Amino acid sequence: MHILLTALLLAAAPAFAQGPFASFDRASGPILNDPHDLAIGPDGRLYVADKLNHRIAILDPDTLELIETLSEGALPNVRDVSFGPDGKLYAAVSGASTVAVYWFQDGKPALEYALGRFPNTEGALAHSNGRLYVMASATGQLVAMKNGEFVTAVQGMPGAHDVAEAPDGTIWVANNFARQLVQFDQDLNLLRTLDDPKYGFIGPRYLDFDEFGRIVVADQEGHRVLMIDPLTGDLIGILGDGSAGEGPGKFDDPEGVAVHGNTFFFSDSDNNRVVRYVVVTN
Repeated sequence: MHILLTALLLAAAPAFAQGPFASFDRASGPILNDPHDLAIGPDGRLYVADKLNHRIAILDPDTLELIETLSEGALPNVRDVSFGPDGKLYAAVSGASTVAVYWFQDGKPALEYALGRFPNTEGALAHSNGRLYVMASATGQLVAMKNGEFVTAVQGMPGAHDVAEAPDGTIWVANNFARQLVQFDQDLNLLRTLDDPKYGFIGPRYLDFDEFGRIVVADQEGHRVLMIDPLTGDLIGILGDGSAGEGPGKFDDPEGVAVHGNTFFFSDSDNNRVVRYVVVTN
């Protein structure tokens, strides 16, 4: 049974006593191999960076069954997927240090070109402003591109993973080695960091935003997923209890996050599956 939870009940509790912000709904079978980030495509299907299968897996978001795959075995250590305002799919292919770009013809994705080099490409964000932001984890460089050309870059985040767009258009990076989330403007000027000990970050990897602008971030080594209000810094809620597991409310090295309305999809990476959580409202 789904549980209706409100932020009012959670606001005063200390970090590790926070309750869940959503309820377990469904899990796929172990049909993937170390899945990383994921996203809902313009066709309504769920696209998953299936890292060690070196492909993009396409799942039915309702049943979490595997529908088809994209570039089977040809995307070494693919880590991130992002859909741009142009409708194209951008995939961070870490093992090739590139971003693979797919366009859709008659509803079918086809590889258009690869852009790089971005050493150990961990994150790719196709921003609503038309720029592509890429996290080159090996060098700690976040790069902004436009029409395949360099625009600007910022240094100093070795090992960082995801790049995500907030509803206000700002850019957030999961800087996992530094155990923080970092916010930039669209020209990559630093705005702020979130690294309060109350979050208990061990290794934040990928993140997304809900419709209220709250951050949902997977803390991989912490086996947890956190919801944070970036305006106040408040910790809204936590999924997972900090220990690895497979049952409802448990994760084993979660990585990817995709928010779709009141539904949350997570890549439960070491369980080789995708799990779905929901918030039930009356």
